[in-house]
Amino acid sequence: MAADPILARSALPLSRRQLLAAAGALALPVAMRPAYAAPAPLDFSELYGKVSVLGLSFSDKVKALKGQEVAMRGFMAPPLKAEADFFVLTEIPMSICPFCSSDADWPDNIVVIYLDRAQTFEQANALIEVRGRLEVGSWTDPNTGFVSLLRLRRASFRKA
Repeated sequence: MAADPILARSALPLSRRQLLAAAGALALPVAMRPAYAAPAPLDFSELYGKVSVLGLSFSDKVKALKGQEVAMRGFMAPPLKAEADFFVLTEIPMSICPFCSSDADWPDNIVVIYLDRAQTFEQANALIEVRGRLEVGSWTDPNTGFVSLLRLRRASFRKA
């Protein structure tokens, strides 16, 4: 069977060197794209530089990560209701909800997590990993009146 004359005219004979060069040129834009930056890990022990009777002072690491994506591991405190758009991440499993009335009452081992949408929550004794944008400083939630010093916004979570 004879070769198709149209295909024979349109096919460009490429040497191995030309083929490798073309493949490299196609890969270059992909290689030059910035790599997806993984969230910076943040541990409960790294949240505060000083804990004293005068209050809490944020660590240098927290100050440096303010406004950036971070990842934390901990436990979900028992939520106010089964489905909500926020919860409290704690260093150790808790059997009661750690809601505070002012910054002076703020424990040094919790972070408030604000999700994009309401979700059903995990069991309080399950270790989870949370990723979100770190917000630093005293803030009172206008909907709940809950006071927080540290928050993760636009967060997501999964079992660790």
